[in-house]
Amino acid sequence: MKTAKQKNRVSALLPILVFLIIYIGVGIYYEYIRPQEGVQGFYVMSVVVAFMAAIAVALFQNRSVSFDEKMKICASGMGDDNILTMIFIFLLAGAFSGVASASGCAADTANFLLSIVPGRLTVLGIFLIACIISMAMGTSCGTITVMGSLALGISQSAGLSLPLCFGALAGGSMFGDNLSFISDTTIAATKTQGCQMRDKFRENLLIALPAALAACVILLIIAWTGKPAAVGEYSFNIIRALPYFVILIAALAGINVFIVLGFGLILCTAIGLGTGSMDIHNVFLSMGSGVSGMYETITVTILATALSALIKYNGGFEAIIAFIRKYFHGSKGGQLGIILISMLMDISTANNTVAIVVTAPIATDIRKEYGITPKRTASLMDIATCIAQGIIPYGAQLLIAAGIAGVSSIQIMPYLFYPYLLFLCVLVAVFTGKEERI
Repeated sequence: MKTAKQKNRVSALLPILVFLIIYIGVGIYYEYIRPQEGVQGFYVMSVVVAFMAAIAVALFQNRSVSFDEKMKICASGMGDDNILTMIFIFLLAGAFSGVASASGCAADTANFLLSIVPGRLTVLGIFLIACIISMAMGTSCGTITVMGSLALGISQSAGLSLPLCFGALAGGSMFGDNLSFISDTTIAATKTQGCQMRDKFRENLLIALPAALAACVILLIIAWTGKPAAVGEYSFNIIRALPYFVILIAALAGINVFIVLGFGLILCTAIGLGTGSMDIHNVFLSMGSGVSGMYETITVTILATALSALIKYNGGFEAIIAFIRKYFHGSKGGQLGIILISMLMDISTANNTVAIVVTAPIATDIRKEYGITPKRTASLMDIATCIAQGIIPYGAQLLIAAGIAGVSSIQIMPYLFYPYLLFLCVLVAVFTGKEERI
């Protein structure tokens, strides 16, 4: 297989354009032009199918290379050690998530935290609890799903604004999704850049924490100037709330993610069996269901890496880097380039994990040329995709929140304080931060 550096070829980016036209085009058509009752327009076209079409286009490019050679190029991208490790973590994370939800651990944790929130600080409490739950669960969509019905009940009984409550919920969910050691975005960002999770976490925290604190101040002002909420009683079993706190502490302590997830899985299973919330039959079913829920993520990861390998070989990444090189200068310019590409990719795919996987090879080349550290690159990719994913009205997070709340995702957007503040904070961090070069 040829390994020589390829020329700068803008045409090599055609598969990405094809992907965007198919995926976004079909989504817009069925969401706004010809909506189907009970169907979210942006989920009519499977991202897997869109990637398959893009790969087909890439395989027809560069006729000087045989089809067998192109298959080897795809295989080399798919077989990367970091990608395989990432897939194994995805599978284990899926099993943990499935058992944790089925055992009632996730719901009881949320109920426990809500029970200690003062009525006047309900909206702020929703945000902070979402931060904690998403940190422990490693998923923003899962957090919104678990807490959505609780947030709906609180807002209705207390007479609070639904868009405000669900904006706080969505924002808090993205905070944990961005920082959690077991989040698929964290896994994707660190494994593709070859850095430690705890190093990336420290980089992220220095940027995300000020944004979260600023969001808390805004929500506190809103809560304090409004009328006190009449918060109801929430039943919970404190024992079932234990696993998530153990997972959170273990992850923050820097324990290997495989050990953290494995122990969490065993603990949730033991507690579920011990409290009678599930039996052996349910354990196996929920574990299988959780793993199955990761299949699309894994498939997309494999297809995205195959496509990326072809595009890179054909000179597409060099074309992007040439653009960055022309308009962005120095380490700060390189960091801004990584942020821009990551956000654009997420806006295009509406999936922050996919966006990271696709962007990663380009970001790697940029960081090497501009002397940016792997942990900084991983952090910027995760933050940038978190920002974009947290505010696009057709992303899974806002669509789930809007569906539970019974409002439009557009109505929630003005109350997404955390993602907007995170964007401001990451720009401040880039322009004012001390440059740590490799």
